[in-house]
Amino acid sequence: MKQLLSLRRFALGIALGAIAGTAILIAAAYGGTSSTSRAPRGALVALRKTTLGSVLVDARGRTLYLFEKDRNGRSACDTACVKFWPPLVSRATPHAGKGVHKSMLGVTRRQDGRRQVTYARHPLYTFVGDKIPGQTSGEGLTNFGAEWYALAASGRTVEPGQPSGGGYGSGGGGW
Repeated sequence: MKQLLSLRRFALGIALGAIAGTAILIAAAYGGTSSTSRAPRGALVALRKTTLGSVLVDARGRTLYLFEKDRNGRSACDTACVKFWPPLVSRATPHAGKGVHKSMLGVTRRQDGRRQVTYARHPLYTFVGDKIPGQTSGEGLTNFGAEWYALAASGRTVEPGQPSGGGYGSGGGGW
């Protein structure tokens, strides 16, 4: 009799374990886990006041730059260049923060296959020398064959001593 009772408890334990395991699998399949059910968010492009004026920044507040060597919306910065000027990449559609023109956001395919965010057809980069949000130490540098400039909401370069307002006609020179 004791053996029969032990065998029933054992069978009941196996059945309950199987039910619990099935419930976990069903929850995972129907989005019950937060880590796999979220769609990837696109990169944020926002505005931030800096010593240069209002410039485009990424989600962490790092200044975004254009590279004057880029042409036709395509990046000319690869291999050694990207170690100092990391491209702003996005798996999903990038989104615009307050004051940023959503219609000017886009993406271009890099040589390595990643999707780089563009603004007014300028591929966007951060600079490893910018250590804190809003820093603009990459402004005007001549690295890898051309100059680097921060961008205003207008899509034009921001240069020291020039206005960087959000209108389409403001800012410094473009491409």
